[in-house]
Amino acid sequence: MTSGVITSAPLVGISCYRVQAQFGAWDLRAALLPDRYVAAVTAAGAVPVLLPPTPLIDQAVGRLDALVLAGGGDVDPARYGAARDPNCGPSSDERDGAELALAAAALAAGVPVLGICRGLQVLNVALGGRLHQHLPDLVGHDGHAPVPGGYGAHEVSVAPGSRLASILNRTDLTDHLPVVVPTHHHQAIDTLGTGLAATAWATDGTIEAAELDPAQHPFVVGVQWHPEAGEDLSLFRALAAAAARRSEAVPA
Repeated sequence: MTSGVITSAPLVGISCYRVQAQFGAWDLRAALLPDRYVAAVTAAGAVPVLLPPTPLIDQAVGRLDALVLAGGGDVDPARYGAARDPNCGPSSDERDGAELALAAAALAAGVPVLGICRGLQVLNVALGGRLHQHLPDLVGHDGHAPVPGGYGAHEVSVAPGSRLASILNRTDLTDHLPVVVPTHHHQAIDTLGTGLAATAWATDGTIEAAELDPAQHPFVVGVQWHPEAGEDLSLFRALAAAAARRSEAVPA
């Protein structure tokens, strides 16, 4: 293809939950995801495909043009060789295993990846990194998750010259400039996984984003905040563009 015109919308897989849920008169186990993720991927011009945490789900990666590792509960500390902190939330072995497998498959296949909140943490663990299990004990405040069942907001500074800076249109900067982001998390990166570089930080020093060098992988970006809950969809548009490039490059 030489025209540069996208002939079909790329397929973007989004990891999701399997939980007990109520809808109407029904109370059943369901595969579900907050609709904001679906709406953001759709608004970016891609087709969202939900990926429930089931056996062999990582085999779907080869049929996708990109992957979103969505937010959610805490990763089991055993997955990164740590004892469980009393403030660490409950974990899903099913979801941990499925998403770590999805991450590994996407990294191996060169499939573009966007990690969101837990998704950044899954990426970090998949690459051998470790997590802080309860940020308030480290930073002394609840500013990263100030509202139960909702989002707060705080500033992050973005590394000049990073892929994230380009995505967020910070290419003219010579120094860090704060960006206000929607936030809800109580864990974060402690030790970075192999190849990951931190590219954004909160004012308290918490790592708020990380990415792989483009020389290592076409597109791997993870953010600790929730872009799907904000008005700026540039991360989703960047992922969709990377997905479209992959779709055009991979033979049908």
